[in-house]
Amino acid sequence: MFENIYNNLISGKSKLALVGLGYVGMPIAVEFAKHIKVIGFDINEKRVNEYRNGIDATNEVGEAIKNTTVDFTYDANRLKEAEFIIVAVPTPVNEDKTPNLGPVEGASKIIGQNLSPGTIVVFESTVYPGVTEDVCIPIIERESGLKCGVDWKIGYSPERINPGDSVHTLPSIQKVVSGMDEESAIIIKKVYDIVIKAGTFLVSNIKTAEAVKVVENSQRDINIAFMNEIAIICDKLGIDTIEVLDGMNTKWNALGFKPGLVGGHCIGVDPYYLTNAAEMLGYHSQIILNGRKVNDSMGAFVADSAIKQMIEAGKAPKKSKVVILGITFKENCPDTRNSKVCDIINRLKEFDIEPIVTDEWADYEVAKDEYGVDLVPFKEICDADCVIVAVGHNTYRSMSMMQLKKLFRKDIPDEEKILIDVKSLYRIDELKASGMKYWRL
Repeated sequence: MFENIYNNLISGKSKLALVGLGYVGMPIAVEFAKHIKVIGFDINEKRVNEYRNGIDATNEVGEAIKNTTVDFTYDANRLKEAEFIIVAVPTPVNEDKTPNLGPVEGASKIIGQNLSPGTIVVFESTVYPGVTEDVCIPIIERESGLKCGVDWKIGYSPERINPGDSVHTLPSIQKVVSGMDEESAIIIKKVYDIVIKAGTFLVSNIKTAEAVKVVENSQRDINIAFMNEIAIICDKLGIDTIEVLDGMNTKWNALGFKPGLVGGHCIGVDPYYLTNAAEMLGYHSQIILNGRKVNDSMGAFVADSAIKQMIEAGKAPKKSKVVILGITFKENCPDTRNSKVCDIINRLKEFDIEPIVTDEWADYEVAKDEYGVDLVPFKEICDADCVIVAVGHNTYRSMSMMQLKKLFRKDIPDEEKILIDVKSLYRIDELKASGMKYWRL
């Protein structure tokens, strides 16, 4: 029943379907469509229509969206045409930091209602170990009336796409794959090998593959948390964090991590999925949650530092015009999910400071809907007392000190112009020579 899936895909007799066409799902669909027939499904009609019209709001594939052969649809019935289904829906956390499995459960229900016998379903959405088998399988079985392992099979392959990264693209990143049994694992590996030039890495079971994803991002989160703690200590010591790290990185075994705001759909979320799984087994995280606590506090730390700098410069923070450059969770990317820049904004608001925020990468409607922020075009930025460069977009990184000064009030001396360089974009010698009062994380 399953042995011909790969050959059917290659020959064009059957199709692959992608459920969830966001920053992860859409690039996967486009890449597979270069080789086989692909149906791209999403419940968001607006998003589907944009893709049909050659508009890529994610900026992940750019002009390629105009020429792709992906059959974009919001008609779930079309999933019945597929023999291989990949699920790439988001997996956020709730207000209390517990996993929000709503999107995964919803996708499982839709798949179950439109599942054809002989299909293999592969989840890519980040989950804690056990979700695919304990949560997704029962829903799909209930909705389809089909038995997993007999009428259809399942696997898991953690997504590794890095939004906004034009170097580490889907084909160049080795892919971890798994299946519920040997037959499904081999087929899943062969299908992904169609597009993954870097090769696939087969692990023994689904739970192991699920663990790989949350562990790799938790590792990064902990390392960045350590750097953030070092930044706080260096700030109290009155020494420059980056100079300390540059010195440390001269040793061969330094890891090269830097302090920063840790948001987004992966590193700022996945550790909670791992610790939640541990809690259910009676183990309370000693390191991971403390790392999350440090990283979640950095937005407030940056805002407090900006206020301190304004006070030291003789300014009244409440009466000062504060400008924030950037609101996306990372540089050169329109993705605003779980942006920690909003923690800076919210902390400033606690002191009755309403910052002006600009970001030419971000979607104005999304910023308003998600965070209540009315973005202002960069060309309208002027007369600032304090500028917080929060995101390392190339447009900000390339600005000279003279260009930065033009954002400030013209009637104040340089020493009263407060520049907060969150990403340490600018050279320390240039900052000193500018005469501005600066601080960097």
